[in-house]
Amino acid sequence: MADRKAQLTVDGLEKPLDLPVYSGTVGPDVIDVRGLTAEGLFTYDPGFVATAATESAITYIDGAKGMLLHRGYPIDQLAQNSNHVELCYLLLFGELPTEKQYSDFEKTIRNHTMVHEQLANFFKGFRRDAHPMAILCGVVGGLAAFYHDNLDITKEDERLVSAVRLIAKMPTLAAMCHKYNIGQPFNYPRNDLSYAENFLYMMFGNPCEEYKINPVFAKAMDRIFMLHADHEQNASTSTVRLAGSTGANPFACISAGIAALWGPAHGGANEAVLNMLDEIGDESEENIQRYVDRAKDKDDPFRLMGFGHRVYRNFDPRAKVMKETCDEVLGELGLADDPQLKIAKRLEQIALEDEYFIERKLYPNVDFYSGIILKAIGIPTNMFTVIFAVARTIGWISHWNEMISNGYRIGRPRQLYTGYAKRDYPTDR
Repeated sequence: MADRKAQLTVDGLEKPLDLPVYSGTVGPDVIDVRGLTAEGLFTYDPGFVATAATESAITYIDGAKGMLLHRGYPIDQLAQNSNHVELCYLLLFGELPTEKQYSDFEKTIRNHTMVHEQLANFFKGFRRDAHPMAILCGVVGGLAAFYHDNLDITKEDERLVSAVRLIAKMPTLAAMCHKYNIGQPFNYPRNDLSYAENFLYMMFGNPCEEYKINPVFAKAMDRIFMLHADHEQNASTSTVRLAGSTGANPFACISAGIAALWGPAHGGANEAVLNMLDEIGDESEENIQRYVDRAKDKDDPFRLMGFGHRVYRNFDPRAKVMKETCDEVLGELGLADDPQLKIAKRLEQIALEDEYFIERKLYPNVDFYSGIILKAIGIPTNMFTVIFAVARTIGWISHWNEMISNGYRIGRPRQLYTGYAKRDYPTDR
């Protein structure tokens, strides 16, 4: 129960409206405005920037402090000490697993990586040059046609079966999208490999030669999965929740999330960083400074990509870990003097020292380095957002499961109508 109230005075109403005020564990208080509908009023909040549409215990972001917590644990501590499979367990169940719980969960994930053989036929319906995100969106939605034996969302055990299937099979489907795109045969997953190792094997292995997995690459891939696993009520997660509020099956809901993630304002930022670095091209100090000056010019369309964040008003806590990982990968490849990395590091230094960037809190975000890492590993740019989708699957399905578990109403945003009022159809036409 709320122990405080906010009063709203509206011209035309006889008395002020008392609205309950609720406090979460941390973060801003929220005003419960549901009572406004009884008075014929709605709130107006384009983009939902000041609206708490749900209650959740999964992830918390403090943008001012540069903090990202998963079930209370800071992301940098998780990235340094945990792995993606353990993080999946944490997000899904709420607590870190015991040694036995982790062993059982990890084994279950390994044993569900294979997909139904007839799914290979599903891929043949796409043009060979179709974008991998288009393929992934369709194939994930189609999983409901293959795995419809556990789709009673009112039963917790069936929801968890679907969650495990999605977590386990997404890397397989992502790698199949890549292989189909380049005309190579699909690689079956291997149960003797870790989550990240298996993905790299399915992406780059082929029947003609043995593929040796680089442990530095596998570690980097696992961290990329972890750093993108969940990010609270973002556009794609909110899409999954809204779709789920209709009672739709989890495969359809995750497909909806993939579609939302495909938008360049959401999932395509790391690709935009690479394009920007390519545009800058010359690593000389004079040339880099010229582009920085262009970014400061409000009349110049050029923008520095990978800087700043809609939520974080401080340093993105994921960016530091990603930078360390980038150094490790490029060091392993002998690319410490890579021109793109030199440009990136100089841009970061400028952003941390230049008053223009400091005043506007335009610090490097997680996308600033992730694109460089993926390119160095050999991931084509059209697969960047697909990998984001693989990573974010655990966040999507955890939020979906939380919503279904706690009772929910179908989502129904309202509007400020600005069209014609009622008018009669002309009889003299």
